[in-house]
Amino acid sequence: MYTNLLLFLVAIFLFSVDSIPSAPFLPAWQGLLLFFLLLAGYTKLAGKLFSRPRARRSAGYFQTEKQLSLLALVFFGATLYLCDSKYYLSMLSFGNTTPALVNMAGLLLFVLFLSIMWRAGKKNYEVIFGRKHSTTIFILSNIKANLPIVLPWVILSALYDAVALLPFPGLQKIVASEWGDLLFFGFFLLFVLIFFPPLVRRLWGCEKLPEGYLKKHLDGFCAKQDFSADFYLWPLFEGQMLTAGVMGIVPGLRYILLTPALIETMSLVELEAVMAHEIGHVKKYHMLLYVMLIAGFSLLVGLLAEPFIYLFLSLDFLNRLMAMSGISVETVLVLVGAVPLLVFMLLYFRVIFGYFIRNFERQADLFSLQSIGNGQALVSAFEKIAVLSGNIRDQPNWHHFGIGERITCLEQAEREPELIERHNRKVRYSLFAYMAILLTTIVLVRQIPTEALAQSYQENFAEAVLLQKAKQEPERALWQRLIGDLMLTRKMEGKALAAYEKAYSLEPVNPEIMNNFAWLLLTSENLSLRDPMQALTLARAAATLEPKGHVLDTLATAYWANGLVEEAVQTEKQAIAADPAQRRFYLAQINRFINQTYEESVKEQKAMLQAAQRELR
Repeated sequence: MYTNLLLFLVAIFLFSVDSIPSAPFLPAWQGLLLFFLLLAGYTKLAGKLFSRPRARRSAGYFQTEKQLSLLALVFFGATLYLCDSKYYLSMLSFGNTTPALVNMAGLLLFVLFLSIMWRAGKKNYEVIFGRKHSTTIFILSNIKANLPIVLPWVILSALYDAVALLPFPGLQKIVASEWGDLLFFGFFLLFVLIFFPPLVRRLWGCEKLPEGYLKKHLDGFCAKQDFSADFYLWPLFEGQMLTAGVMGIVPGLRYILLTPALIETMSLVELEAVMAHEIGHVKKYHMLLYVMLIAGFSLLVGLLAEPFIYLFLSLDFLNRLMAMSGISVETVLVLVGAVPLLVFMLLYFRVIFGYFIRNFERQADLFSLQSIGNGQALVSAFEKIAVLSGNIRDQPNWHHFGIGERITCLEQAEREPELIERHNRKVRYSLFAYMAILLTTIVLVRQIPTEALAQSYQENFAEAVLLQKAKQEPERALWQRLIGDLMLTRKMEGKALAAYEKAYSLEPVNPEIMNNFAWLLLTSENLSLRDPMQALTLARAAATLEPKGHVLDTLATAYWANGLVEEAVQTEKQAIAADPAQRRFYLAQINRFINQTYEESVKEQKAMLQAAQRELR
């Protein structure tokens, strides 16, 4: 179940970060052909892996299923990024009004690969668990078993769409506000806590434990523990799995699930110990803590995604990477935006979430020891599970601790009762540390200058696009001119000069290139780049070809820079006539030309730069 959770999270993530291209990578018929080839290839691979002798035993069957589930992710990713599946599925959004339908369709695409795997493994399953199913029923039962993993995401997506479509602008405004998502998510969690357990119970085909001596005994045991729950038989793997579980937080909607194999294998004392373990989960508020940890992940992603993506994308080395490698900008955006988030998600659930659920399980084990008065019954139950599940006593387990580790802990706690309180403190302090880190992260992230990073990212993105265009069309002066303009706005005047020189060499009679080139030579903050004489030559030619207001202003500035004040004033008056909307600016320019020399302005600028440098020191 926990492994499948990670698989579906990755599948949802891969589909979510895949962009919808303006046009498909391949023609429709080629994309469809490739899609069928991928399906056929996965089908053949699944059949081959399940035909191995070891896949006909329970351990080998589950191992093969795990391998094929991982391969399903690979084939699903290939379908997304090579066949442009999202491009075609996006048509289901009806003008982007129902994106949840697109998301569900994408998830069904992943389930299609899993269904191929289940179909290939059906015969092995029937041999191992001794029960025959039709192919359709077998696949549907597997889908229903995994549906609870993705159901909250499906419901949440559908609710977002419903809110957007409802004629309640006030509600939509609340949801779209800064804290609207959290408020919406809070109501959704409340809904899940109340309605999810009975829904899952029905999906899994659980039936009430019949009235009789066993139910009466378990009810009596729970009453002694000041606990109440309904008991259900859990037909997991035809009921042959040795396990139990507890679902639900609200009394009356709380269920303890027991597989028939567990009931048949365990003595009453051992069943009591297992019951005490499940009760421990409730008494220690583990279900609520699971919700908190999942909500914490959602909060962290919501807070960190935007600033950290902008931070990565604002790094100059990405531009150099794209320029040198020829990798498309879109590919880099997906890699830089998606990969860190995917790694964070896997680390969070595998490391942080895994740490807590392991220690919650240990806490429940120790609660059972305290409730029963000794750990012998639970140890005996674990030993039976280890042997009957294929001698897995020493097999490590990332989410529950290995059975051998759990037995060792129980035996040690029986000898040293203080270990129980030590472990409870460990869990408490770990939760306090988690909350402290979460709150500190919230405070620190809010200090990140997201808007400045976004602007830097946009400039980097524009530069990367222009550099790629310049590489693809090296004879077009337009791209070099635009690179020069962008570099000028970013105060990267050396790069701007090189770009303008290249653009001018490619198209020496382009007035915009000459005008912008001249302006840089007149106004550069790097005084060593200034060249008033060359600027005047360029500005004259530009004004002759295109006597617009801003071009005439550049020429007037060039006259002034070369000591020709009268010509500068006359040219600025021509600029006013050509562009009366900017009259105030041009009059200020005339006043400047009359009252200050170009040399004086250079000295003033030099003094300002020196003062700024002293402040930096």
